Amino acid sequence: MPRIQPVELKQTDGEIRAVIEESLARWGRLTNMKRTLLHSLPAFEVLMDWYTLFDVVKKFLGERLAIIFSHAISAEGDCLICTTYMRRLLIDWGENPDELNLDEKGEAIVQFGRALARQSNRVPDDIYGNVARFFNDEQMVTLTAFAGLMVATNIINNVLEVDLDEYLYAYRKG
Repeated sequence: MPRIQPVELKQTDGEIRAVIEESLARWGRLTNMKRTLLHSLPAFEVLMDWYTLFDVVKKFLGERLAIIFSHAISAEGDCLICTTYMRRLLIDWGENPDELNLDEKGEAIVQFGRALARQSNRVPDDIYGNVARFFNDEQMVTLTAFAGLMVATNIINNVLEVDLDEYLYAYRKG
């Protein structure tokens, strides 16, 4: 049971209703997390910038590795919703999220993502150096900021105990 009930369209008017309608047009659905965030429009807007950074990260990682990076962060952060969302994408692409075929760069990205999500968010020099050799300074800043938003979505889901969306049930691990 969620600690805060997601906003329902029928409960809204004005700016929140407009945001909901725009979001439905963009994504086709409004997840429990997004509807929970709509209790605070500034929080919603900040965390929806995840998509802006995701588009930038995809340019230098590729979509597959960007999703794998997000999955690694969410798995380490024990976020059921975000992990299951990323699993869905990987499974729908024909991959087994528990047995990914990764090259050296992919392995470095996964280790970096997991290290970012650990308590205190300190990344050991060897893990940072291993991933930084593949990217320039601008890309490392973007990648780290994107990871910060991924961790923030994990925190929202975990602390507020947001319910897993029904469309994701079939993709849960175990």
